[in-house]
Amino acid sequence: NVPPIIMRGITMAGFDKRVSSYEEAMEGIESGMTVIAGGFGLCGIPENLIAEIKRRAVTDLTVVSNNCGVDGFGLGVLLEDRQIRKILASYVGENAMFEQQMLNDEIEVVLTPQGTLAE
Repeated sequence: NVPPIIMRGITMAGFDKRVSSYEEAMEGIESGMTVIAGGFGLCGIPENLIAEIKRRAVTDLTVVSNNCGVDGFGLGVLLEDRQIRKILASYVGENAMFEQQMLNDEIEVVLTPQGTLAE
């Protein structure tokens, strides 16, 4: 039995978004979905959730984030297996694999002003 959650005076009986593992957090993720990843640069990124997405080998993802990580870290690990189809980001400058995929038209890139992402 889940206790009711009270947010701003509104009771939401039976609603509990807490999970006990990264596996549980990523239940239901499927190829073709859109993923929004927080953080700025490599700070505050959902590193372990990204690792779980990589482990699940879902593909054709659209990603919205400040950047696409660096080679071998952050969202960059999803580029290794070409799991990202499209990215909306404000900075794309420190990832050689990302650059190569972009120049080869292997990934769709939508550059978005940082302020727009922050809104």
